[in-house]
Amino acid sequence: MEEKKARLIAIIQCDFAKERCSGFGCVNSFAERIDGFARYPLEDNLMVVPFNCGGCPGRRISRVISNLVKRAEKKAGIKKGEIVVHLASCMVTDNGHYPPCPHVGYIEEILSRKGMRVKKGSYKSKTATRRREEGLYKPFDWDE
Repeated sequence: MEEKKARLIAIIQCDFAKERCSGFGCVNSFAERIDGFARYPLEDNLMVVPFNCGGCPGRRISRVISNLVKRAEKKAGIKKGEIVVHLASCMVTDNGHYPPCPHVGYIEEILSRKGMRVKKGSYKSKTATRRREEGLYKPFDWDE
């Protein structure tokens, strides 16, 4: 069965990282369709909705994603199958904030139970990329 074309991208960011991060890198990467969002053509008219996990272990995600699905359908006619959830780089990669989230498996399970399409990664920091190349940070598959 072919996946529906994305119409809305949700970016879930780490609550702790958001204490110092504005989220500009993620939203800019989306707007430019680079890094974790390079898979989406620029000409596609996509909506983006960034939000944070609510803190460890991420249980808030269940409530927020349910609200997002309901609102997207009601307000914009966007069906659940047209929503793709990106777990931000601050959650899934070694980065300048922290190592990957220790609860990412739990968060993926929550999203899976809600029937959501999930991708990993958003913004590619130059510093973190260099540190991956130097072997200081674990490698990351941006196409996953």
